[in-house]
This record gives sequence, C-alpha cells and structure tokens, in this order.
Amino acid sequence: MKKVLILIIAISLFTVLSKTKAMINEYEEITKSDKADVTLYAKKVNEVYTNFKIVVKGSVLTRPYWINTTSPTWSPQIIYEDINKDGKNELIIILTKGTGTGMLEREVHVFHIQNQRINKELVEVPVEVLVDDPVAIVLKNVKTELLPNKAVISIGKKKFTINIKPLKIEPEHLFLDIYFGNLINFEIIDNQLIAKIGGQISPVGGSIGDIQITYMFKDKMYQAKSIEFNSIDCAPG
Repeated sequence: MKKVLILIIAISLFTVLSKTKAMINEYEEITKSDKADVTLYAKKVNEVYTNFKIVVKGSVLTRPYWINTTSPTWSPQIIYEDINKDGKNELIIILTKGTGTGMLEREVHVFHIQNQRINKELVEVPVEVLVDDPVAIVLKNVKTELLPNKAVISIGKKKFTINIKPLKIEPEHLFLDIYFGNLINFEIIDNQLIAKIGGQISPVGGSIGDIQITYMFKDKMYQAKSIEFNSIDCAPG
C-alpha cells in the first residue's frame, strides 16, 4: 500500500510539472530568484515584455496585463522579505514599465504566501495584496504651489519652500503646478516597502526632489504609514 501511495504521489507531481512546463513552453524566462523559488516568464511584444507567467513553488500565476521594458538594466526585481512583520517572508515583484529622460515608471506587486487546503493537501499559495497607488497618496495628502522663483510643498503641518532659481528655468517653461507621475520608484529598505515619487516643475529638467512614502500593512492592504519630502541638494531655499 505504501509503494502504491508513493507511486501515486510521484505521478501527480510529474503531471503538475508537465502542465507547468507546457504552460510556459512558448514564454521567455525573464528573471528568477532561488531564495523565493520564483521564476518570471513573459512574451516580448513591441519592445516590451507582457503576458507574464509567475512560477511560484511549482504553481503558475498568470498576469496578462503586466508590462516591463526589455532593457536588461531594468529587468523585474524579485524580493523575498518580511515587510509586514508577521514573521513570514512576502514575495515582492517590482516592474519597470517605462524609462527615459526625466521618466522612470515602476510598479510594485506584493504577494502573501498563505497555506490553503487543495484536494486535502495543505499547500503554499501566493495571494496578491493591494498596494495603495503612491501618486493617489501624494495627491490626497500633499499640497503644492509653484511660483516663478520658488516651489512650495506642504505635508500636514510641515511646509517646504524650495528656491528654484539655481535650476535656471525660464518662466514660460514652468508647469502650472508641481507634477508628480513621471518619476515613480519602489524599494525595500529595512524590511519596509517604500515609494519615491519625483516632483517636477518643468519638462526641461526641473526635478526638485521626491515624496517618500513608507508603507504599512493595515486593513488587509498596504497603505501610507508616513509621507516625507526630500529636496535635491541644489534646490533648498
């Protein structure tokens, strides 16, 4: 009886592995993490990777609308750390959707690894958890004003005035207000998820610093724990 059970398990495992291989046969391997036991596959379409397959511990997740540039410099990042202080590592995948002069658009996806019972077996299943949009957080919590000689940023009771004269931007080239949206980056620092949103005052190289959002896990999602402003070295006024 024991030999029969071992044979059944072996056949089942072979079947799962065969199905996994068949599902990703037409896809290109983009990156992998041995620590997380995760491999990302995607298809190259018009100079971007899309239609992702995520192989996590033998399971396959499909993300058809994910996008990442094909530049090797900006390959997707796979991070496996405990960012919600529950004693278990989370799977974090950071994509780079676009890069260019004055532009860096990145996107983060966080998965909690949960134990679920499938066909009477307890297996680890990655479940994606919502991360609040950093640009929406900025728009809801940060007040701004752009004048010919200075930029003003207010976060709660804190007010920052930045002298923009050193940037030598002609008034006709200034935006109507500080713009957030072209420079979006994500990092894991000290086991915390952090977003950095660059503030721009002109399409001709007018970066004044960034809003840094530190996330926490609350109410079943990742939302802002703190919001800070960091000005660039040449601009404080």
